[in-house]
Amino acid sequence: MSKLISCQFNIDTACVELVFDDGSQISIDCTAVENEVADNRFQRSELDYLIYNDPLAYADLVLNGDPETYLKAVTEYNPLDS
Repeated sequence: MSKLISCQFNIDTACVELVFDDGSQISIDCTAVENEVADNRFQRSELDYLIYNDPLAYADLVLNGDPETYLKAVTEYNPLDS
């Protein structure tokens, strides 16, 4: 099993990039993830917070977790009644 040596958000590519000690790399396209799992601006905001402040937690959520369930648990969205 390879050790993770770097995890950071690359603003130029809009990807969270993970680099392992054996030279392998994983690049997570954050725009594609948001388009797939975020239903509203509040959920996108939560993902953005993780991307900028804790990219390792973001990568773990996307690769090993269930982002849709996580977003439903941490965001509250109440549409305005007309």
